[in-house]
Amino acid sequence: MKTIKTIILSVAALGIIASCGGSANSVEAKLAKLEKLKSEQAAINSEIKTLEDEIKSSGAKIETSEKMVNVAVTSIETSNFKHYIDVQGRVDGDENTTISAKVPGLVLNVIAKPGTSVKAGQVLAELDGSAVRKQIQSMETNLTLLTDLYNKQKALWDKQIGSEIQYKQAKANKESLEQQVSAMREQLGMYKITSPVNGTIDVVNLKIGQTAAPGMPYFSIVNFNKLKVKADVAETYASKIREGNEALIQFPDINKSIQAKVTYSGKGISTLNRTFGVEMALPSDNSYLPNMIAVVKIVDYSADNVIVIPINCIQSNEDGSSVFVAMTENGKTIAKKRLVVIGNTYNDKAEINSGLAKGDKLITEGYSDLNDGELIKF
Repeated sequence: MKTIKTIILSVAALGIIASCGGSANSVEAKLAKLEKLKSEQAAINSEIKTLEDEIKSSGAKIETSEKMVNVAVTSIETSNFKHYIDVQGRVDGDENTTISAKVPGLVLNVIAKPGTSVKAGQVLAELDGSAVRKQIQSMETNLTLLTDLYNKQKALWDKQIGSEIQYKQAKANKESLEQQVSAMREQLGMYKITSPVNGTIDVVNLKIGQTAAPGMPYFSIVNFNKLKVKADVAETYASKIREGNEALIQFPDINKSIQAKVTYSGKGISTLNRTFGVEMALPSDNSYLPNMIAVVKIVDYSADNVIVIPINCIQSNEDGSSVFVAMTENGKTIAKKRLVVIGNTYNDKAEINSGLAKGDKLITEGYSDLNDGELIKF
């Protein structure tokens, strides 16, 4: 205590000298004063540490006024974790489809009427394909000429007259034009709109004299023998979704949810929107209506008995992802920073692969301004 009093008197003396002005205001005097104060501060800190150690060794407790931060904690338990892919779907049937034109063209005839039954392959409407027919006629005329030339070259070649190149060229020209004619005939067939399934015509959106365009739904055919939910999923998940995956289907319009399984997963990616189709069979229920909206949640990952925590408890910086847990050290409750490895996340939950253990006390409130080792209470 004598040393502390001596230090206080010295500081007071320096204050009096400074207030008197004179040389005490010079830079040299200020530097000397600063060095003296630093030396005295170090001596005080050393004496405080010595006294604290002596008091602790005697078994007595030191009263402290250290600030403690109020937090909330949750004891960590293991649970099941599921990650879902959320997509929007609709109710459909095994033979429920809309039909459009394959090629653009003027409508010459609409055969199908609403309410009529049709079979697969039946013509529903005819478009003007006269331009293609003329091309086919012209190509067939040329084909006749090339065929005659080929037959003559073949006859000569069979008699070992002429060159092999002339014979092969004539053959190649004939076969090439034959393929072109075949392709044009297939194209001509596209000017007939046909039904791909058996069913009943529900909607007709086509009139004679109208110009049909590919992609527009001109006919709707329904056959709801079996109901299902269809949805389109981004190609990113093509490797994760398979037949048999669990799914949760919600129907907002009727406030109903059911558990289902993926019964079909598309094998190709659409070039239009980079998606593939999935289907889930529905049980027989009159509450499901054609084209009803469905919210589909498909499980693409699940794990049992893992650590799952609120994702907002995780903080990220240059060191990685971390959380704070409550621990007791030297009789004090402190916040301890833990680096964690995050697995999958879904909505507000995160799977933790490492860094936490069952029974740890996770700080779930008051963590945003905490420092590692800071005193806390809860």
